Amino acid sequence: MRTLTIYIATSLDGYIAKPNDDLSFLKVVEKEGEDYGYKEFTKTIDTIILGRRTYDWVLKEIGPSYYDNGERNVYVITRTERPNVGRTIFYTKNLTELVQQLKAENGKNIYCDGGAEIINELLKNDLIDEFIISIIPILVGNGIRLFKEGRPEQQLELVSVKTYDTGLTQLHYKRKK
Repeated sequence: MRTLTIYIATSLDGYIAKPNDDLSFLKVVEKEGEDYGYKEFTKTIDTIILGRRTYDWVLKEIGPSYYDNGERNVYVITRTERPNVGRTIFYTKNLTELVQQLKAENGKNIYCDGGAEIINELLKNDLIDEFIISIIPILVGNGIRLFKEGRPEQQLELVSVKTYDTGLTQLHYKRKK
């Protein structure tokens, strides 16, 4: 069975974005040539799931090839139907059913890049297998929280902790079964 992993950055106080989807705080740890293991991680996946707001931000700020590089399927979870673009599928149906279907198929692992609504829906249905969370050394005060209330308790097992000279700390956990 395929593994679903979230690989995401958060402020020390638990925010993945400041108000108005502002991700400028991520610049605190930008360093030429440092990707914090992202390139290696993406070699292990062939499917990405993300929310429409995250997709729109990346499309605007980075460009369409960041997700759809022609080698993986990208599922953008949205309430509004849109035509598919390349291997990017705008998915309007049940997220839980999609993830269960994808996990049962053959292939590499699945990467969830957010946002918080998608992650918390997956948590409610116990569908996240691994968490790779990069802690940015900043307190932003408010915005969009990574973890919301209303989800069940889940025990995790520490896989690794990596620290970087930028102050970023990366935590890797697996869900205890």
